[in-house]
Amino acid sequence: MIQTYSSTIRRREMEAVLTCMVDEKIGPGEMTLRLVQTAKELTGCDGAVAVRSPAIALEYVLKAINLDKDSAVMISALAPYWLYVTLEKLGYKTMILDVQEENALVSVETVEEAIKNGGRLLILSETMGILPDIRQYLALEIPVIEEISHSALSYYPAEYEEEQPEADSAPASSSDSAKEEEKGRRAGMYGLYAILGMEEHDIVTAGGGALVIAPKRREWSPLKAIADQAPSTDFMPDMNAALAFVELKEFTRNEKVRQELFTLFSRAVMSGRHKTFVRGQDNNSTIYSFPLVLNSGFKDVKLYAQKKGIEVRQAFENSVIAFKQEELSSQCICANSLLLRCALFPLYPRLGQKDASRIVKVLSSLP
Repeated sequence: MIQTYSSTIRRREMEAVLTCMVDEKIGPGEMTLRLVQTAKELTGCDGAVAVRSPAIALEYVLKAINLDKDSAVMISALAPYWLYVTLEKLGYKTMILDVQEENALVSVETVEEAIKNGGRLLILSETMGILPDIRQYLALEIPVIEEISHSALSYYPAEYEEEQPEADSAPASSSDSAKEEEKGRRAGMYGLYAILGMEEHDIVTAGGGALVIAPKRREWSPLKAIADQAPSTDFMPDMNAALAFVELKEFTRNEKVRQELFTLFSRAVMSGRHKTFVRGQDNNSTIYSFPLVLNSGFKDVKLYAQKKGIEVRQAFENSVIAFKQEELSSQCICANSLLLRCALFPLYPRLGQKDASRIVKVLSSLP
């Protein structure tokens, strides 16, 4: 059976983790610092903190921006469920917004309406690696936090650049710098902060944990102050950081494979009844698996694929609406529809040619 999810863990990742175990350096330490430094070089951010969970990352962000407890936080109905749970736990009012069916993102118009009803902070989940037109959200003049667990290391288009990044935020090498200038800034570099979840099924995994990313020096100062006063139990252990470190280093190679598979699978469904999401920035956005919006029942497609030896799962089984469906289905109609009709097919670098061919055959003959 070809599993829906599979990590990109190879020998290099395993060796990095084993080295930490052999050296008995398993708590937060040198490897955690190396992970942060690599993230800074790849994203061009001013600073970052590696923590044990996305929930801790969110708590740090809310402290850094000093958000009043009476403030309403806007999130997508398709955002990861940990986001909702953490906000509720911290005592914030949560406004859950419906999405657009064509790209699974919250529309600017929906956010605008929510602001009129009291929304004060937007946590923008870049679901399935699909990048929004970030300029439109920033124009609303409210704080925006980018949740980039699916879209890590995507590029926004170069025309989004209205001002040059700060000098000390530029990538390390001149060749990288030229490439960055040509493509624009990375996902996460436009909001006040970004949260890069590194859980089991995120695009970059540490086996558990997250990076809290501050794009600019002004946002890094309060975040650093919070991290300096935090207990060591908040920070990502070296064993997890070692895994994430190698995955970041190998990201470009892995992403090239994912892009090739996505192109192959997209062609397979082109003439069929089922469609994948509209990706406005095809060449820049990160490929997170292969979501397919079905024109028939999910159960029928799941059973058909299973008979062919392929596991298919609901694309949004861990989203807010998946856990709050009874409460949200009437107000988040599109999100509820996508929960029921969007299937996730296997797409990851470890797929061999033989397995990829099997998936293509199934995609091209779905009921």
